[in-house]
Amino acid sequence: MSRGTALITGASSGIGAAFARILAAEGFDLVLTARRAEKLQELATDLPPTTKIVVLPADLSTSAGITKFFESVSGQSLEIDVLINNAGMMVEEDFEKLSTDQIERTITLNITALTQLIHQFLPAMKARKSGRILNVASVAAFHPVPGMDIYAATKAYVLSFSEALSENLQDTGVSVTALCPGLTDTDMVDKSIAEAMPAFMILQPDEVARSGFDALMKREVICIPGNANRIALGWAQHQPRWLVRGLGGLANKLTTRR
Repeated sequence: MSRGTALITGASSGIGAAFARILAAEGFDLVLTARRAEKLQELATDLPPTTKIVVLPADLSTSAGITKFFESVSGQSLEIDVLINNAGMMVEEDFEKLSTDQIERTITLNITALTQLIHQFLPAMKARKSGRILNVASVAAFHPVPGMDIYAATKAYVLSFSEALSENLQDTGVSVTALCPGLTDTDMVDKSIAEAMPAFMILQPDEVARSGFDALMKREVICIPGNANRIALGWAQHQPRWLVRGLGGLANKLTTRR
């Protein structure tokens, strides 16, 4: 018997695909979305045959793509019990070299799509007095990160919004969890940066998703996977911001290819 339906954005690879495998194994039906339709279909065929799966390819980095996706969901008459906002993007060019399109797509995917998805599905969750929302933020949400300017800023929005919404939704039956992973071995991460970091600092998508799922089920507000990440953030929160900024800038210079 299904435990409900979970919608996962950015489900074609990495943490999103890991969430899909975990939720399917835990008895949830799935709605999977990402830009790469073929990757979604491959994932769907690998999941248990008892899982009901709806694949809805979409580009959530544009306003038109978001609108089209909502139309597709409405056409399926789906009741979403769990919403996992995993889709996100990061651009690695210096800020002044970014195109307007790159800036708009990053902000639209990381902020606008996440916000509108919650706005779309929250009323029904509140009416049922039951629902869970997980937003994938980042350890980059806690401090400015030189070299990851827009990405860190958008993830700061995700963390702040998640915390505020969680407080607003107390006693409604709907919970909000912010998952804040550190460096994770996904397609988004520059391999040169990953190779420059100690192995214990790099998490695998499966362990990040498992931490996120456990936190989601426990209705925790913030989840930071990995002992090293928790220790580093705990240290940084007690340091002056100029020092954290400076260390971030130094790390960026040491790991960025020139």
